[in-house]
Parts: sequence; structure tokens; C-alpha cells
Amino acid sequence: MTTTPISPAESFPAPRPDEVHLWVVEPEAVTEPRLLAAYLALLGTDERERHQRFRFEKHRHQFLVSHALVRVTLSRYAPVPAQDWRFSTNAYGRPEVLAREGLPPLRFNLSHTDGMAVCAVALGVDVGADVEHSARPGQTVELAESFFAPPEVRALRALPAERQRERFFDYWTLKESYIKARGAGLSLPLDQFAFHLEPGRPPGISFDPRMEDSPEAWQFVQVRLGAEHPAAVAVRRARGLPLTVRCQRTVPLGDDGPAWFVRAG
Repeated sequence: MTTTPISPAESFPAPRPDEVHLWVVEPEAVTEPRLLAAYLALLGTDERERHQRFRFEKHRHQFLVSHALVRVTLSRYAPVPAQDWRFSTNAYGRPEVLAREGLPPLRFNLSHTDGMAVCAVALGVDVGADVEHSARPGQTVELAESFFAPPEVRALRALPAERQRERFFDYWTLKESYIKARGAGLSLPLDQFAFHLEPGRPPGISFDPRMEDSPEAWQFVQVRLGAEHPAAVAVRRARGLPLTVRCQRTVPLGDDGPAWFVRAG
């Protein structure tokens, strides 16, 4: 990794109403001691305590880089030093920017897995993001019967065996992005809403009546961040309106990489 000066993040225009910004970092590639020390200095007291509770260094490192990503990213949109951001959490543990006079209504969502972390940012709307490591060991497709909605299980099992693992992660990232945008986590039953995936069309969603939600209130975008890292973004925003996800590779307090755009539909 190229050594770069550690400096405040450059300012960045806030997302437009038809945009979500998705900031992407590969935590395992960030190894420069000066950067890691700077990240640790950014964390709040509770974050430092959580950082230290991880048993394995790998997980401490992922936490450190991903939480620095959140703070540095938010400081691109508002004149707040990265270490000064304060957060509140709802009853299910979802963090939100603690409201302060003069700040834009920034909403964010963080997800990280082996090899990748993402921070989605939107303005004034609920947003959720999920990234997964599709090459991880352990059960994947086998979990569908227990956690997916019946239409998803049927569609998954109808595919050739060699395509089922990829489709499993399509469903999983979309479902995680939705429950994170709702801010209720796994208190929402995963089998009471279903995604419908058709080539050339944006992901659709349907709900069991018990969910008390409307498919027309949501937009979803799938993003491929690498051969082993599928991701998805959910936004509480009327279907049919234009939506673009601006993906930006970065190293917090380091260099920004290339950006690319993914449009709903």
C-alpha cells in the first residue's frame, strides 16, 4: 500500500434525492501503522470497548477499519471532524447520527465481511446495505428452507445446482439490506417477505400481510463488488423513481480509488 499523508477527508457533495453513495474499502488491504493508529484515535469510548472485546485480531481489524470508514465518510458531507461524530441507537441497535443543529439529515448504514466493508449514505431517507463473502465456508443454500419465504425457496430450488449458491447470496444480501433499512434487524421474520428476481428488471419485493409494508415504498439495487462479494442496497423511496448508487472505492484518510454507478432497473 502506498504511504499517503493522513489528512481530513475531502468534502463531497451530499447525495441527491435520487442517489445513494456507497463507500467501499477492503479492510485487510489497509495495513499502514500510521493509518491504523489514526483510526483508533477516531473511535468513541464505546467503540473502543467493542473493538477490544473481539477475540481474534482479524475481527478487531475489520471493526477498526469499517468504523473509521463511517466517521471519515460522514465528515465528507458536513464540517464535523471525524472524531466528533456522535451516534444514538434505536431499540434494535441500529446507529444513527445524533441530530445537531445545522447538520444535513444524513442517514447511513454499515456492513462488513471478510475482505470488504461498505458504508451507504443517503439524505433524509431510510437506507440499508449488506455485503457478503460468498466463498465463506459453512452452509448457505441449505439455510434457505429455514429462513427464506416459500416463493424464494421454490425459485432457488428450480435453478440448476451450480447456480443456487449465487442466487442464495442474491436473496441474502437483499433481505439483510431491507431489514437494516427498516432498523429492526432480525426481529423481522425473514420468511414473511420475498424477493422476486427477473433478468433485466430491478428486484421486486412482496410482503405477508403481517409485515404491514408496501412494495411500492422500496427500491433495491444489487452491486457486485468483486467475484466473491455480492452486495445490495435498500432505500425507502417510491418505486419507479430514478435511483443511482454511486460506488466509490476508498481508504479512510488515504486515497480514493475509482468510482462507478449502478442504476435501479
